Amino acid sequence: MRLCLLGDSIAAGVGSTRREDTLGPLLADHLRTAGHEVTLRVHAVPGARSSDLRAQVRAAVAGGVDIAVVVIGANDLTRFIPADVGAQQLHDAVTDLRAAGASVVVATAPDLSVVAHVPPALRDVVSAVSRQYAQAQQQAVIRAGGVVAHVERAVTPRFAADPSLFAADRFHPSAAGYREIAAALVPAVEAAAAR
Repeated sequence: MRLCLLGDSIAAGVGSTRREDTLGPLLADHLRTAGHEVTLRVHAVPGARSSDLRAQVRAAVAGGVDIAVVVIGANDLTRFIPADVGAQQLHDAVTDLRAAGASVVVATAPDLSVVAHVPPALRDVVSAVSRQYAQAQQQAVIRAGGVVAHVERAVTPRFAADPSLFAADRFHPSAAGYREIAAALVPAVEAAAAR
């Protein structure tokens, strides 16, 4: 089973001090424990936006992909990319992956209001904008034939309550944070592996 991780710094594992504590290895280990033979490739690039997915999709398809896990949206939000623009770019990426025969699992934009750098007075606004962006992404993913893993619903309260889930930069996840995100992704990835 060829598992590919695409997207931004979260998919790439920025913030963790050990590669084995990042999303790709955590998900691959889970699938191996479930009895699958897994080859992992990480095409994700720190700082990537939805507009950068096209090149990552080309690389994944060229090498062969059975399950693609896409984590994208945080950098679109921080750079004020309009939701309809980013969602269309994500739709196109999912469409191309599906055309190549891959099952596609997407973690949409996180709720950036939990990041310590966001001033308390702006948290409600940032949360609302994050939700709106994620909703546009969700609709685009479903239209393209992908599956949305509702990671933000599962992990946002935990990240808001536990600073240890953040790395030293207080933006990216720590190893513990990556374990939380991976756990939220597992059901959708398991379902993709069973197809």
